[in-house]
Amino acid sequence: MKQALQSEVMYLKGVGPQRAALLAERGILTVEDLLDYLPFRYEDRIRFASIREIVPGNTYTLRAEVVSGGVVRFARSPNPIYHLMVRDPTGVLHCKFFHGGYLEGRFKAGQRIVLHGKADIDPYRPARLEMINPQYELLGDGAADSTEVGRIVPIYEAIGSIGSRTLRRVIYQALGNLPPGLHDPLPAALLERYRFPTRRDALIYVHFPPTTEGVETLNAFRSPAHQRLIFEEFFFYQLSLAMRRQQTQQATGIAFRVREEKIREALKRILPFKPTEAQKRVLAEIGADLERPVPMNRLLQGDVGSGKTIVAFEAATIAMENACQAALMAPTEILAVQHYLAARRVFARAGYHVELLISGLKPGEKRAARARVHSGVAQFVVGTHALIEEGVEFARLGLVIVDEQHRFGVLQRKQLIEKGSKGGTAPHVLVMTATPIPRTLSLTLYGDLDCSVIDELPPGRTPVATRWTTEAHLPGVREMLRREVALGRQAYIVYPVIEESKQELKAAIVEYERLSKEVFPALKLGLLHGRLRSEEKEEVMERFRRGEIQVLVSTTVIEVGVDVPNATVMVVEHAERFGLAQLHQLRGRIGRGAEKSHCILVAPKTLSPDANDPAWIRLETMVSTSDGFAIAEIDLKLRGPGEFFGTRQHGELGLHLANPLRDRELLELARREAFALVENPDAGAERRRLLDSLDPSWQRRYQLATVG
Repeated sequence: MKQALQSEVMYLKGVGPQRAALLAERGILTVEDLLDYLPFRYEDRIRFASIREIVPGNTYTLRAEVVSGGVVRFARSPNPIYHLMVRDPTGVLHCKFFHGGYLEGRFKAGQRIVLHGKADIDPYRPARLEMINPQYELLGDGAADSTEVGRIVPIYEAIGSIGSRTLRRVIYQALGNLPPGLHDPLPAALLERYRFPTRRDALIYVHFPPTTEGVETLNAFRSPAHQRLIFEEFFFYQLSLAMRRQQTQQATGIAFRVREEKIREALKRILPFKPTEAQKRVLAEIGADLERPVPMNRLLQGDVGSGKTIVAFEAATIAMENACQAALMAPTEILAVQHYLAARRVFARAGYHVELLISGLKPGEKRAARARVHSGVAQFVVGTHALIEEGVEFARLGLVIVDEQHRFGVLQRKQLIEKGSKGGTAPHVLVMTATPIPRTLSLTLYGDLDCSVIDELPPGRTPVATRWTTEAHLPGVREMLRREVALGRQAYIVYPVIEESKQELKAAIVEYERLSKEVFPALKLGLLHGRLRSEEKEEVMERFRRGEIQVLVSTTVIEVGVDVPNATVMVVEHAERFGLAQLHQLRGRIGRGAEKSHCILVAPKTLSPDANDPAWIRLETMVSTSDGFAIAEIDLKLRGPGEFFGTRQHGELGLHLANPLRDRELLELARREAFALVENPDAGAERRRLLDSLDPSWQRRYQLATVG
C-alpha cells in the first residue's frame, strides 16, 4: 500500500523521464508527492456561460472556438500584445494578452477552448466585449475528457511545460490506483473528534470534487476535505515544534548567576541611557530564563528603534560575567559590522573583548580572530554565517543571539547552538527580529520559542513625518533636503537597484553620479551598496557617522541596524516597488534623535486610490501609521505567508495548502492538539506509534526525524 504511493512518478502513464525531471524540480518524486500537489482554483464547467449572457464587469467561464489570433507589436514598446478572437453560437469575444509574444503560433482556427476571466467593454471600441489576460485551456480533439467538462474542474499551477490539463489527467490516473485501505497519518481519535474525512477520501474530494459542492466553498478552501488536509499540515508541523520544545526543556543548560550585586553593577556600566519599562520587563523575563539550568529559547520582538540590541547586550553581559562567551549572528556583513561597532562602544566601559568574524576578513585576520574565539580571549563574538563555518570553535559559548532570524533557516540556528553544546550542556538562545510578526506567523515560525515584546519606544524620539509624492515634485523634495543639510543634519536617498536594468528603475550608481555633479554639487555625497567590499562599506558608514558624508545614496543595505541620530531625511525613490516591511525598516533609520525627521516616498506618477492596488495600499499605509505590528498585518494580507518571510523558508515548513493567515482557527486548533499530545506524560506510546507509522518522507517533511 505504502509502496504504491512511494513509487516513482515517472512510471505513471503520460509522465516519462522528461516530465519526471520537471516534476522533480518542484520536489515531486513519488505518487504521494504528486497527490499532495493540490489545485489552486476550481472552475464550474457543468454549465458554461454563453457570450450573449455576458454582463460587463463580471467574471465568467466560457467554452468557445478559436477564430483567429496574432501578435501586435508597437514601435515604442518592446512588449507585444497577443490578440485572440473566439466565438460560440451566440456571439464573438476578443481577448488581449499583454506581454503575449510567447503565444505566437499557440492557437489555431477551430480549436475548442475554455476561457476564464473578467469580461468588460473595450475602451477603444465600445461595441466590443473583451477579456484581458484570461486564463485559458485548450480542449483535446474529439470527445472531451471527463476531467475537463461536465464537472467542477481543478486548475493546477503549471510546472514548466506541464500544463494544468496534463497534470489533471495524470493525477486522475493516480487517484484511480489509490488502495481502499490507504494509511491515514492522523490519529483515529482526531478524525473522530472533528469528523474529518479519511486522507484517501479527502484527496479524491479536493482533486475532483463532486458536482454538489459549491465552487465558492472550494475556492475559499473551506470544504471538509480542504479543512482536514489543512489541519493535517498544521498538526504535524506543530508536533515537530512541540517535540523540539520538549527536547530543549529536557536538555541541560548553564544556570547563570543573575541577581548578584556584581552583575547589577556590570549592567549599569554598559547602559548608555535609562531603559524603558518595556526593556526592564523583557530583561527580567530573559534573566529568569538564564537562571534556570535549562537552555533559554526566547524570541525578542520589538519595533524599529525600540532598543532590542541593548537588551541583547545586557543578556550577553550576564553571560560574560558568568565566565561564558556570547555570540551574535547577523544575516549580512553590513549589519554584523554595525553590531560589532555598537558592541565595542557599549562594552568598552566594562572592558569586554569584542571580536568580528565575517567572510570579508583577510585570511590572516580571520585566522587570528578564530584563535581568539577558540582561546576564550574573545568574549563577545559578532559575525555572519562565518560563525557556523567548520573550524570555528568556542571556548565556552553560553549565549547565542540570532538577529533577523527570519533570514536564516532553522538548521543554521541549530548549527550555531551546536558550537556551544559541549560537556553535556547547551547554550541559551535569544532570537531577535525587527520585523513585527503577527501572532499567526509567530505560532508557525517560532512556536517552539517563548516570546517577549518590547512595545515601547525610548523617550525623546520624535515621530517621523511621512508623505508620498511623485517625481514631478522631486525638485521640492530636494530643496527640503538642502535646507535640512544646511541646518547641519544628514540624509539618505535610497534606490531599488545598484545598476541600470531593463526594468527602467533608477539605479544607485547612476543617480549618485548625477546627484553629485548636477543636483547637489555643493554637498558631500557618499555611495553604499551590496557589491562594495566589507572594508569599503565600513569606511563609507563610518564617514557618514562622523558627518563627513552629508547625503548617503544607497540601496536597501541600510534597511536594518544603521543608527545615525543626526540623519533626519529619508527619500525613497520608486517607493512603489518596495515591500511594506522594507519601507518600514528604511523609515526606521531616521527619527533616532531629538530633531524632527521626514520620510518622503516617491513614485514615478500619481497612483489612483484603489483598494485592490497593492502599491497604493503600501504607500497609504506608510503615511497613515508607524505601528510596526499594524504594518505587518497589512503586509501579510497583501503578500501572503509564503512571501512574508521568503518563499524558500515557507516551503521548508512543509505547508503546501495551509495558510496561517486564512486558516488561523485551524492553526490554533492543531497547535493545541499537537502540544497536548507531546506534553501528556501518558501519551508517549501513542506518540511513538504515530511517528513510527509515518513514512520517512513525512518525517523529513515536518522535521520530525530530527526531534523524535
